[in-house]
Amino acid sequence: MATESKTEVGSYFISNYPPFSQWSAEALDDVRAALHAPPLTPPGSSEPAPLGLYLHIPFCRKRCKFCYFRVYTDKRADDVETYVSALSHEIELVSKLEVMGGRPFRFVYFGGGTPSFLSGKQLTKLVDRLRANINWDHAEEVTFECEPGTLSEPKVATLRELGVTRLSLGVENFSDAVLEENGRAHLSPEVYKAWDWIRAAGFPNVNIDLIAGMVGETWDNWKDCIKKTIALDPESVTIYQMELPFNTVYSKDILGNQIETPVADWPLKRAWVDYAFDELAAAGYSVSSGYTMVKDKSKVNFSYRDNLWHGSDLLATGVASFGHASGVHYQNEPDWAGYVGRLEQGELPLHRGMKPTPHQLLVREMILQLKKGWLDAGYFKRKFGVDILDHWRGEFQQHADDELLTIDADGVKLTRKGLLRVDGMLPAFFEPEHRGVRYT
Repeated sequence: MATESKTEVGSYFISNYPPFSQWSAEALDDVRAALHAPPLTPPGSSEPAPLGLYLHIPFCRKRCKFCYFRVYTDKRADDVETYVSALSHEIELVSKLEVMGGRPFRFVYFGGGTPSFLSGKQLTKLVDRLRANINWDHAEEVTFECEPGTLSEPKVATLRELGVTRLSLGVENFSDAVLEENGRAHLSPEVYKAWDWIRAAGFPNVNIDLIAGMVGETWDNWKDCIKKTIALDPESVTIYQMELPFNTVYSKDILGNQIETPVADWPLKRAWVDYAFDELAAAGYSVSSGYTMVKDKSKVNFSYRDNLWHGSDLLATGVASFGHASGVHYQNEPDWAGYVGRLEQGELPLHRGMKPTPHQLLVREMILQLKKGWLDAGYFKRKFGVDILDHWRGEFQQHADDELLTIDADGVKLTRKGLLRVDGMLPAFFEPEHRGVRYT
């Protein structure tokens, strides 16, 4: 957890509630009931929840030593075609679900893996197949994750033509030695080539991802990374503090060979993010969450993040992907054979799920929104009928005593100290039975 000094093996970044370890196949009847019924209208609203689409592209050139996502580095062109066909079929099935309810997609997110692993021709073919059943013409944001070394000038132009509005570029670090040590497939010259193509193509929003705490990072290296990031002038910068989930290369080496963790400790990682936030603020950026700084808040709205954190529906497609429909969580088949096989049989590749209680949905929204650095108590009172300041009075007061946040009549606001360790603050709001369980 964030309160410890050493970066131990285990999950730290929190993206949902209840914990994924509590989801099961027994809840699939609830999942199917939600997907095959009209969308729900949230309390206090006059229309159904916003709808988003996630597409998982699980291919990578190499597996990073810190990666814990479902990715494949050994697939050939015919495997890619098999997967794209399965994904297209899944989209066709999803488009006919009653939970769609005639809603347009407010946001679309191509994640991975490395979506930009696909060639321009494969991307065009995939999108053509998708558009036979759905469209995102009215989406306020279409995000596409990119690894710099997989981009080319024609591919970047293709992405723009396909309606992508926001690119997220996985730079992570500008030092070739650090990139190589951590198993990244790209090197820094590829970042600059990609950047020229991206700017020439005129994408409205471009995000640069960095990681604080990569093996081999130093203060001098980190300061250089921030300087070079600011020089590129992206619309937003996202900085993750490196963690060690159980299934990474680093984690398996630490646990199997009983070696000391090579990742910077939490105080140092927080100091690096603190420095980055100060430098970015001096360059005209402002805080958007505990991880993200943005150049112009009126231009960058993070539709995917903000809608999800306010309880929107997310139809998840692709192997191992996570979705949320009418208040019910679900995950797709987590392995290739199961995912492709289920779709070849003409059925949705559902693997496990969970139907949270109303209180758990409240906890979920509250802890996720706390990551933005503030909570509006009135929002939760209107939507859930709960005064969060009263209900969690002790927890908020303890965080205030630790100088992690301030409390007033309207809600709470995180201090910089709180922003830097926000994930470590969240389990205090978990239900007792979930505070000691494995997260993933």
